[in-house]
Amino acid sequence: MPQRAATIVGGGIGGLAAAIALHRRGWRVEVLERAPEFTEIGAGISLWPNALHALEVLGLADAVRAYGAVEGTGGVRDRRGRWLSRTDNAELARRFGHPLMVLHRADLLRVLSKALPADSLRSGSEVSAVRDDDHSLVVEHRGGASRPDLVVGADGLRSAVRRALWPDAAGPRYAGYTAWRMVTEPLAEPPAEGAATWGRGERFGHTALPGGRMYCFATASLPAGTTSGSSEHAELLRRFGSWPDPVPALLAAVPADAVLRHDLYDLPPLPSFVRGRVALLGDAAHAMTPNLGQGACQALEDAVTLAHCLDGTPDVAAALRSYDLLRRPRTQAIARRSARLGAIGQLSWPPAVLLRDTAARLTPMGATLRSMRPVLSWTAPVDPVTATESESN
Repeated sequence: MPQRAATIVGGGIGGLAAAIALHRRGWRVEVLERAPEFTEIGAGISLWPNALHALEVLGLADAVRAYGAVEGTGGVRDRRGRWLSRTDNAELARRFGHPLMVLHRADLLRVLSKALPADSLRSGSEVSAVRDDDHSLVVEHRGGASRPDLVVGADGLRSAVRRALWPDAAGPRYAGYTAWRMVTEPLAEPPAEGAATWGRGERFGHTALPGGRMYCFATASLPAGTTSGSSEHAELLRRFGSWPDPVPALLAAVPADAVLRHDLYDLPPLPSFVRGRVALLGDAAHAMTPNLGQGACQALEDAVTLAHCLDGTPDVAAALRSYDLLRRPRTQAIARRSARLGAIGQLSWPPAVLLRDTAARLTPMGATLRSMRPVLSWTAPVDPVTATESESN
């Protein structure tokens, strides 16, 4: 089979992983990233066992582990700091083959980008048009025009590829709450356990990063587009400064100019992730709220599955229909589950909060881990998959 070419639009986690998976199967790849460089300005990222399995398939798990931290235990607390549920990372690893690992997004991007030929990474290449008329596949971008055999839209929540080829699809929808993300300076005595603390319409979470730093996040139910009257750091101190330890100490260790704030959105379900020889991947296909920590994990699964479906077949369109059959039901189900968990975490009516906290306290850890099995027990496909047009659409 002659060498085939793929254009990946978007140089984030999913786009780079897809490029790696295809490159290692002999494809000529180019990754078009509109930003001036391949980097990530976010904070921490959770890699659950399913994501680490995908990275194993890509041959990058050990490289990623070198940048990550694994906590012994974590869980959920109530507004007074009392534990509602706890999770043992050793038990997680025993059941699913890997622990939960946390690292900085920039470090993950660094590992992924280094696994590709430097000349395949094309920053400053914003895409202006994508056309597929069954005879000619064209991607127009700032550097010119590409005519590949395959286009992968991995360009995020507000995907240009999705807008071009799915013009009637519903746009992103606001989840009802905003989020802050931040990383502390190194702490002399970082907390021994991670936790998500649930309040009334607010949450605050923290987990370990290497070097004594902590990744923290917070949420609050607010109208979309709401801005803080002062700095975001001051807003966090106002909302969470009196919360139970270690929240105040963590906020004190966050540089005042290092707080990121974003309203949270997800994507209504698409009827298909593919159009001809164009496939959507990651947030461009199934953007979800971060409540399960599965956004990047699912993008890594997408990348591995996409390459598997394309392996050994000259019919790109048929392979993409198989990819859609494998990925769309799973990712959309996880997106729904994440949205439900977010709605529970953001409850503010006192009787509902009491019921939520009581139910969490009475649920055994084993039951919680069993409920996560459909998400975390994913393994890469090994057998050929076929799909008809009617099955995919």
